[in-house]
Amino acid sequence: MIKYALVCERDHGFEGWFGSSTDYDDQHARGLLECPVCATRAVRKQIMAPALAGVRKTAQDEVSGPPQAMMMEALSRIRRHVEENFDDVGDAFAKEARAIHEGKSEERGIYGQASPKEVRELVEDGIPVAPLPPEPPKKTQLN
Repeated sequence: MIKYALVCERDHGFEGWFGSSTDYDDQHARGLLECPVCATRAVRKQIMAPALAGVRKTAQDEVSGPPQAMMMEALSRIRRHVEENFDDVGDAFAKEARAIHEGKSEERGIYGQASPKEVRELVEDGIPVAPLPPEPPKKTQLN
């Protein structure tokens, strides 16, 4: 796995994990990369310092486990928390988020679906939104 620091045309920074640099190049060329904040597909790699080979592992590194497993567990916990504590408003997400922002609806945490265009409009209007982490793959789907 290789981790790249990515940035979109609106300077939203985020990370992407890829099987190889070729996987990144392929996904970028096919227009599959998307900013998780504003949904634009104008994404590029940021300049990163290279990882140093031969750095000793600490005891903490060995206890924590592989970074990917830790990340997947954290994302799974975030998703579970949202699903258990926020209201699922389905495809009315953009409308309800705007109503909450404008004080026309009760202030509360919500989640649901929105098109990339709806997300861009919410972001442009200063309404905070974030993508819900994807569902973790089922153990039967892992190789």
